[in-house]
This record gives sequence, C-alpha cells and structure tokens, in this order.
Amino acid sequence: MHLNQTNHQKKNILVVDDTPDNLRLLSAMLTAQGFEVRKALNGKMALTACQMVLPDVILLDINMPGMDGYQVCQQLKADNKTSEVPVIFISALDDVVDKVKAFDVGGVDYIAKPFHGAEVVLRIENQINLRLLQVKLQEKNFLLQQALDNLKASQVQQIQNEKMVALGQLVAGLAHEINNPISFIYGNLQYTGQYVEDLVKMIEVYQQEYPKPTPKIQQIAKDLDLNFIIKDLQNLIGAMYRGSDRIREIVLALQHFSRHDEAEMKRVNIHEDIENTLVMLQHRLKEATDRPAIVVVKDYGNLPLVTCYASELNQVFMHLLNNAIDAIEERVKNQFPEERMGNQSSTPYSLLPTPQIRIHTEVTDLNLVKIAIADNGIGIEESLRSRLFDPFFTTKPVGKGSGLGLSISYQIIVQKHRGNISCTSAAGKGAEFVIEIPVEQPDISSQFSKSEKGLGTGD
Repeated sequence: MHLNQTNHQKKNILVVDDTPDNLRLLSAMLTAQGFEVRKALNGKMALTACQMVLPDVILLDINMPGMDGYQVCQQLKADNKTSEVPVIFISALDDVVDKVKAFDVGGVDYIAKPFHGAEVVLRIENQINLRLLQVKLQEKNFLLQQALDNLKASQVQQIQNEKMVALGQLVAGLAHEINNPISFIYGNLQYTGQYVEDLVKMIEVYQQEYPKPTPKIQQIAKDLDLNFIIKDLQNLIGAMYRGSDRIREIVLALQHFSRHDEAEMKRVNIHEDIENTLVMLQHRLKEATDRPAIVVVKDYGNLPLVTCYASELNQVFMHLLNNAIDAIEERVKNQFPEERMGNQSSTPYSLLPTPQIRIHTEVTDLNLVKIAIADNGIGIEESLRSRLFDPFFTTKPVGKGSGLGLSISYQIIVQKHRGNISCTSAAGKGAEFVIEIPVEQPDISSQFSKSEKGLGTGD
C-alpha cells in the first residue's frame, strides 16, 4: 500500500550516487511521487547534507570513489544526530556478501540496480512507515518511563511521610518523657544549691566556734579534704545547672523539630527552625578523632515570618546540613587516607581549610526567602549534578546514602512550596544548595489578618 501524496509530500529523501544519470532518474521518479529530493555525488557531500538538513530516508550507493557506501553508513550510525535515519543501499552488485555487509553496518534495506520505480517507492514508504511507528513507540516508552518515575517519586514521598510521622511521634514522645524528669531536676537544683550553701555556712560556723576540733574530726576532715569539697560544691552545682539547661534546650529543639502536630501551613521563624536543626546535629559538628570541629558561619538577613509546612521544611534543612557534613568528612578522608586506617599519629590538619558550613538568608526582590547552605567539602562533579534530585541517585559510597534525601527535598520545596532548589558545585571546591520559597503561599494567605503580615523576625 502506497502512501498518498499528502502524507509524504514533505518527506525528505537524500539520494547518494556518483553516477549523475542514476541521480537524475531517482530524483525524477521520487519527485513525481511527491517526495522532496536532495542529491549528493559522493560520501562527503552526503555527510554534509545530513548535517544541514536531516533526511527522512537515505538512498546510498555502495560503490563510490573515495568513500564507499559502507563507510558513509558507519559514520552516519556513529553520529547521534543521524543514527536513526533509515539507510537503503543501492548497488549493481546483486551479491549475497554485499547484502550481509550492508545490514551489518546499519542498513535497513537493499535495492539492486537496475531498479524498478514502484519497488523503490514501496521500499521507501515502508521505511517511512516503520520510522513513524518507531517514533510513536519511543514516545510511548517515554510516557511509560515518566509514569514509572512519577510512581517511584510518589512511593518515595509516601515512605518518607510515614517515616517522618513515625519519627515525629517518637521524638515528641521522647521529648515529653525527658521533659518531666529534667524539669523536676532543674526545678530542685535551686533548692539543692541553697541547702548546700546553708550546710557550708553551718560548717564554717562550727569551725569558728570550735577552732580546735577533736582528733577524730580532724582525721575525717583530712581524709575527705573538706576544704576542697566546700570549694568544689559550688562548681558542681553550677555544672549541674548548665547541664540541665542544655538538656532543656535539646528537648525544646526536639519538640520544635518534630512539629508532628503541625501538619498544616503556618507562619514560622525560619531562623529558629535552622537553629533547632543545628542543635539536632551538634554531635556531628563537634571535633572528631578523624577531623577538626566544623565551624558554622551564620549570615542571617532580616526575614519576615514565612508561610510554610514547618515540619517538612525542617526535613530539608536536616538533609542539606547532613549532606554538607558528609561532604566535609569525605574531603578530609580523601586528603588523609591514612586516617581511614586508624593512624592519627601525625594528622596535619593545619594543611586543610577549616571545615566550614555557611548559612546565608535573605529576601529577594521577587519576595522570595532565599536560604543558601554552602560547604567546603569534596564537591560534586558536573556530570552528576543534573541527577542530584533523581529518586535513589546518590553520590555517596555504597551503604552510606539512600538517594532519597535530595529527591524528597525537591518535592517539598518545588511541589509543596512552589519554590526552587538548585546546586552549584565543582569537584574539590565544595557545594552550595540554594532554596527559594515564597514568603506567602497563595492558598492560605487569606487565612491571616493584615496585621500579621507586617511582623518581622530578623536576627
């Protein structure tokens, strides 16, 4: 069945033959059938013609001087731009070996000279139809892959949501359970300190009233080192105050970080959320046996209250800060591989830049809150950056990263907050992740009174 003229009148056919008579014959034959025909007398001209305008089908003579048809076909198939164009070989040699070689180098069909017009047209139309079906199949495959990726992303989000709900409940429960005893301890420390002070005063009065104690009392005072105990008690009470206060801060940070009861959007102080996340990561920022402490430099701008899903935004901060710490640790390990083996006898940390994470915040001219988290870690190669936010893709060693963190962060920022997240980096030069989200989300801006909109929380 032939294609009608309307369907193939714009189909571009490139005819390559070193014999002008053959070119004229094929050109006239195909033009009469409604095809647009271009001609090339040799292989080089054919390759140039393909780069200028991509043909739909190529009729390629095998025997040509300089570059034969096989070589031309091999170059066409090696180029991504022309590799999918169907090549039909034409030759006066009706030899089985020639046909086999024609298919081996990537040809799709073979026509022997002298050719019959109807046969040539039919073979060309068959290849055009096959190509159209191939393109449709590729489109369907692309749509199926897209659907599969969306399904994977939905599964990732569902898993993460369930994980964070469970984690939020656990953290909130722990915070509540810890809060009760620590509140009891903290509240009673004041009385304990007063009682200790009263007892010390009582001992001092006894020493004044009875300057010559019995030998037994003298021996006990000496064994206990009474003077040291009296002096050190004040320090111990102060240390217990500070320790209890620190636990209270951590409990408060746990409660703020989990926000398990805050599923809806609300106005929050972004700086407080960042600070709470840093408290959660304090154990990772401290000096370790294989690296110095990581310095966090805060360059906070004057931010208004931001309308967001606070709990989910905290997840993003946690992912990005954890990744920054991982990148710094990997850089130290790469520069001092002997530390990997447990040999810390001569660690020249002074040769390394101070491990540093810089957090910058500001409001842009487009009324977006910009949060930039930069590290001076190992960095990310350019070839990998385009895949950073793909589900299950990770640059970390096997067993260290799940490949979910940045994918989830992308969904939270882009899909849930209508914002943007990007990365700039170079191998060995550190990385910077930039988040931008609207100060107000259109969905809920009407829920807040105009008086609230003027509030600011700059540091």
